[in-house]
Amino acid sequence: MSKAGVIGGAFAVLILGLLFYLSMGFSQHTCEVCMEFKGRTKCRTASGADRQTAVNAARDNACAFLISSKTDGFLCSQTPSAKVTCDEP
Repeated sequence: MSKAGVIGGAFAVLILGLLFYLSMGFSQHTCEVCMEFKGRTKCRTASGADRQTAVNAARDNACAFLISSKTDGFLCSQTPSAKVTCDEP
């Protein structure tokens, strides 16, 4: 095997290890948010470095399933959540 191949393989393993480490270390809070919008309900789960980040990500994800326009997206994101459940670290 060539020297470049060995260096490239080692670099790839290093990058994969770094991605694994970062994904495990920062997802400390996990929240499930249920949104009701225009008669439909969708619940989604997300993780984040803090509770608010996890709630916002789950809310935005749930709204993405419920909307059909940019205006709906804005309105859904301003709608209070029907249910929020978070697991503390």
